[in-house]
Amino acid sequence: MSELTHPMIKDGWFSEISNTMWPGQAMSLRVEKILHVEKSKYQDVLVFKSTDYGNVLVLDGAIQDTERDEFSYQEMITHLAMNSHPNPRKVLVIGGGDGGVLREILKHDTVEEAHLCDIDDAVIRVSKKYLPEMSKSYRDPKVHVHIQDGFEFLKKYQNTFDVIITDSSDPEGPAKSLFQEPYFKLLSDALTGKGVMTTQGECIWLHLPLIKEVKADCKKVFPVVEYAYCTIPTYPSGQIGFMVCCKDKTANLQKPLRTVDSETERKLYTYYNKEIHEASFVLPNFARKALEN
Repeated sequence: MSELTHPMIKDGWFSEISNTMWPGQAMSLRVEKILHVEKSKYQDVLVFKSTDYGNVLVLDGAIQDTERDEFSYQEMITHLAMNSHPNPRKVLVIGGGDGGVLREILKHDTVEEAHLCDIDDAVIRVSKKYLPEMSKSYRDPKVHVHIQDGFEFLKKYQNTFDVIITDSSDPEGPAKSLFQEPYFKLLSDALTGKGVMTTQGECIWLHLPLIKEVKADCKKVFPVVEYAYCTIPTYPSGQIGFMVCCKDKTANLQKPLRTVDSETERKLYTYYNKEIHEASFVLPNFARKALEN
């Protein structure tokens, strides 16, 4: 059997290059072995074993997960929302086929049903094989998987989910519609009265105009809208943000409604804690100026 190759891997290195989303820079990881190469119905799927970051999932040339640092993103996009709801019982993930957000959702004892809707079953299949720690929650009986377009899936639901988390790739190709007002309206309609949603919110070093647009669109739909962020070395510029929104106009998203004791917190989370929850909304002046005006 011939050894796998991929056009983005040269001389033993993978380089993440985009002239539109992060022009003039690249993130490179040294490759130990290419594990999987596939053109799914929707995107280019690549998995390789890196020398220092474990297995790496790449979709359409953009790093989605590495085993070394995925927890920071998965925990923050999940628990900022989950701990801002008084009693999240029914939760939905749009995207997130790698299973990382599902894993975090199921850390909450209140959860009775965890639904995941991803357009590309190839991501789920590949993650089950090469990202076992992220995808292990697919075996949980509370989990229900739907393979279809998230936009169309949401149209069928009204006042159903307590929390919805959109774990999408960047706003190019199939994910573009997940960053616009019509999608946020569908999210609001599908949420219950005190419903909370988080969505992947891009990087303040690279995408401030886009973040400003997304926040403005969210504010047309939700009475409470905040931008938070975390650090993660393998995402462009080492930082990724989250738009956090709530239907309850009295909500204070910057302070968790539900917490656990410090010992339990250390067992449950590797990155997230109650102090990080509050601090993640504190923006540097240049970003604050852009997003508050």
